[in-house]
Parts: sequence; C-alpha cells; structure tokens
Amino acid sequence: MSTRGEHQTVPLSILLKRELASEKIEDPEIVHGLASHSKKGEDFTLLKTECQRALGDGFTTFSVFGLFDGHNGSAAAIYTKENLLNNVLSAIPADLNRDEWVAALPRALVAGFVKTDKDFQQRAKTSGTTVTFVILEGWVVTVASVGDSCCIFESAEGGIYHLSADHRLECNEEERHRITASGGEVGRLNAGGGAEIGPLRCWPGGLCLSRSIGDMDVGEFIVPVPYVKQVKLSTAGGRMIISSDGVWDALTAEEALDCCRGMPPDAAAAQIVKYKFAFLHVF
Repeated sequence: MSTRGEHQTVPLSILLKRELASEKIEDPEIVHGLASHSKKGEDFTLLKTECQRALGDGFTTFSVFGLFDGHNGSAAAIYTKENLLNNVLSAIPADLNRDEWVAALPRALVAGFVKTDKDFQQRAKTSGTTVTFVILEGWVVTVASVGDSCCIFESAEGGIYHLSADHRLECNEEERHRITASGGEVGRLNAGGGAEIGPLRCWPGGLCLSRSIGDMDVGEFIVPVPYVKQVKLSTAGGRMIISSDGVWDALTAEEALDCCRGMPPDAAAAQIVKYKFAFLHVF
C-alpha cells in the first residue's frame, strides 16, 4: 500500500481478536454514488448492499461492489457481472461463523474468478474483461482484481491506500517476468523497419494486460487469478474510489480524491468523471 505517511500493518486475525475482546462496534454506514461515461458500451457495474447471509444464531449482511471493463465486445463483462458473485459464494464452506467467513473470502475469490473464466471460455467467445471486485463485511474490506481498473481508499486520517493491482505490462515488471519465465514474449507492435509502437503486449495475442477474465484467443499466459487484498478499516471510516483506467490514465489518486472532497457520493462520482475529461481536454 502507498500512503502519504507510514502505516504499520497488523495481521487481520489479531485485529479481529482485539475487536471481539473489546466493546462491540456497530457495522459501518455505507453510502455510495455511481457515474459513468462509456463510449463502447462495454463497461458494467454491480452494486449490492445489505446482502443477507444466514448464520447459526441469526444473520449478517455484506455489500458487494464490482466494476467490469470489457474489451473486444461486452460478452465477458456481462457474463462476469451475472455469475462471479455466485461463484465466489459457492466456494465458501457452509456453516462458518462471521469471522471464519471473512477469513475464507480471499481463497473463495480466487476460486470464483478462475471458475468464471473457465465457464465463460467454454462459450467460445473472444472478448475479455478487467474486474475489480470489492466485498465489505463489517469493517473488513476484501478486494480482488485483474486488469487495469483500480480501487483506492482514503482513511479519515488522510492516508491513501491502493487496494488493487495494475496488471498492465507497461508498468508491472513482476508480471512481465512471470510471462517471459513461462515461455511467453513481451514486446511492442512492430511497425516495420525495426520501429516499435504502442504499449508493451503479451504475445501471442497482443493483449497489453497480463490478467483478465475471458480472452480465450490470447494464449495461456493471460491468467484469471486475481490480486487479492484484505484489510481491516479504522472505525473512523473513509472514502473509496473504484474506477476503470479511463480515470486513472488522467488522474492520480490524490487528484481524484481532492477534486470531489466534501461532496456527497453521487456528486463526487460525477465530479471525478467530469474532472477527468476536463483534465484530458487541457492536455
């Protein structure tokens, strides 16, 4: 995580034990906004708040926020939006208590992403999608991501944390090494005469992302295994932005947060989209 100041991390299990041992803190109040500007109609969102989950002594709720940025068509994004959550929940063992359920989420998210990709590829569609998938249960947020969308969180204390990974080959050296070590190639488009243009891509296929769901035509080196991060939030709360590369190609995390500071969520989301295009127009 990157932050304006140093942040000492504490294992989630320890934080959960501390909370159980102290006075019970109520679940956070979640307010959210949504804004979009899609030219190709390949971007989709999923917002489900207060999803109920039965427990032995009652029930608890969790919220889900998903962003699916499709490419080469919308089929992968639509299929993932409709099936990913069920695949994740199906990978969690039954009869778990609340803390066990939260602890099982990271593994279940990996399984859910992989199953969604496998099932979609059996449909022989060539489209693909990036995914940023956020599950908020109490004060614990779990984020799983493939591709170049991004989830950032600003705490009430002012720290800015990146909860997702950027899987563009241009800026992810670890992913470039993974692909070349497995026998793939990473390079730019050859424009002839030795000239290379555009971003770094994985060959075969020429995709500039190293991880996605779908993309059955780009070879074995593009994988659906997500980057997963789980953190315990401070009860002081904070702000979270989930957006596709259209925002992050124009704005830094600080700029996105600053341009909508003090606004309610719906207005803040619209302002980020508006500010992005103003920023692009200037430059």
